[in-house]
Amino acid sequence: MRFWTKDILGLSFAIACALFAHFISGQYLLESLFFISIIYSLILVTKLTQLERSLRTEHKRIIDPKNTVWDEIQQHIFYADKANTKRQKKLIQIIKKFRKSTDALPDAVVVLGKNNQIDWFNNAAHSVLGFNKKDKGQYIFNLIHTPAFIDFIHEKKSDAVLNIPSPTQADITLEIKIAAYGKNAYLLVAHDISYLKNIERMRKNFVDNISHELRTPLTVLKGYLETLAEMEEDPSPMLTLSLQQMKNQSDRMQHLTDDLLLLANLETEKSEQTHVNVAAVLEQICQESSPLGKGKDRLQLNIESNQALLANQKELHSAFSNLIVNALKYSPEESSVKIHWHKNNHLLILDVTDQGEGIAKADLPKITERFYRVNVKRTQEERGTGLGLSIVKHVLARHNAQLVINSTLGKGSTFRCIFNTAPHE
Repeated sequence: MRFWTKDILGLSFAIACALFAHFISGQYLLESLFFISIIYSLILVTKLTQLERSLRTEHKRIIDPKNTVWDEIQQHIFYADKANTKRQKKLIQIIKKFRKSTDALPDAVVVLGKNNQIDWFNNAAHSVLGFNKKDKGQYIFNLIHTPAFIDFIHEKKSDAVLNIPSPTQADITLEIKIAAYGKNAYLLVAHDISYLKNIERMRKNFVDNISHELRTPLTVLKGYLETLAEMEEDPSPMLTLSLQQMKNQSDRMQHLTDDLLLLANLETEKSEQTHVNVAAVLEQICQESSPLGKGKDRLQLNIESNQALLANQKELHSAFSNLIVNALKYSPEESSVKIHWHKNNHLLILDVTDQGEGIAKADLPKITERFYRVNVKRTQEERGTGLGLSIVKHVLARHNAQLVINSTLGKGSTFRCIFNTAPHE
């Protein structure tokens, strides 16, 4: 406010002089005030002209802050412009560092604008996506025409991942992610996962080969064991026990190879789905599993929904069978196992509840890992392959379903499979 003082005092002095002259002469008041306004307007125009000239030219002189408000305004503009220039230089340095660092990345990085046009990309995008300098400003759909990629870019889900072959090298598989980092600005990252795909393929081939190679000797071994057991008319207890243990272990090895092969197929092969009558599948599993109850009617099946589920029947049968057989094996012989298939709004739910030993909270997050075993005492007959729940998890994942396990030590467990049917209703 102090910078307006000179202007206000000067204008007030001029008006006071005009009033004094009018008081002495008794005339020329309006003429004097008009003349003063003209002079003051000319002064303002002159100051504004000087301010405009200083803004138009590159050189901006530093004004003494003790002068009028117009000089002060010019001074503020000078410092604001100086600070803005400094910020621009700093921003340019940050952009240069960002581009330099991303150019060093092995992953392709692409900056997309509001309408999916290419604003910038690093060197890796040239090699794996085939982008050139002339492609800047192009719509990315003009360069990558894959329908799945076009849908992926339109949706722009930050948690989504897309695997596609490289447009330039068919033997390279790219994992693509996209994320928003500003207003109408997106960062697309393409990561080469060919090595991981090759490792996965090698692992599957290894499991397939091992499983198939083990089946032949196991079949021969089991055949000879059965023959030996039938040849002895009066076998000794020692021989009988040995043959029985050998048979048990060969059976367990057979189940292990079957489960390994099934897991490998679940992880790599595409699932063919049809509308499955789950109630009929559960009834079939219960009939097949009844002998495990050792003659007792332990399975209590409760069907409350007859709605068909879009799924792979063979995979569902495998998953549900694992849950039911485990419930029978790891709970007391006199206890019952409850199987409840029901609907809750758009959810179809299977509950398998046993009265077994239960699972500790520390073991629950790991219980679906391969070969993970809860630290409890079990007989050789009760020991499984350690792959059952892993198979269940993979089957449910392929059906966009969820496995929820609730368990209390000493009281039993409930394994809940939740299927979301909203998209199919």
